[in-house]
Amino acid sequence: MDSILFRRACAQFATGVAIASAFDSQGLPHGMTINSFTAVSLDPPLVLISVDRTSNLLPIFEHCGHYGLSFLGLHQQGLSSRFAQRGQDRFDGMAWLAGVTGVPLIPEALAHLQCRIINTVPAGDHTLLIAEVVSADIHSGTPLLFFGSGYRRLE
Repeated sequence: MDSILFRRACAQFATGVAIASAFDSQGLPHGMTINSFTAVSLDPPLVLISVDRTSNLLPIFEHCGHYGLSFLGLHQQGLSSRFAQRGQDRFDGMAWLAGVTGVPLIPEALAHLQCRIINTVPAGDHTLLIAEVVSADIHSGTPLLFFGSGYRRLE
């Protein structure tokens, strides 16, 4: 399979946009933009995210115990771009919410999930972080979508 063709084919699948977040061992918040979120099970409530093995954030997420997910609204495209950048403190100068599990969460997101990691699975050039959802909250708004390698909106 040609990797460019595979990437182009996957770009034809519309996804939501989220920020996955966690604390490092010094208590500093870290996060990254993701669109590789999957609901796995309702009972128990399980989700997974997929993190590139070359990401400098992977060791933080593998050892943090909990991670947060903030599903972004249309008005948060700038945050999506900010948290997609490599090599910078993405939370620098930014307000965030502390979840009940202690994870950092993005204010004004459409929903938050707080997750306890139960398994990590190497899968190709990524690692799957499977987690049980221990807390959730929902807010109204229009979702930020990604399709065809660009941001989109619901019509």
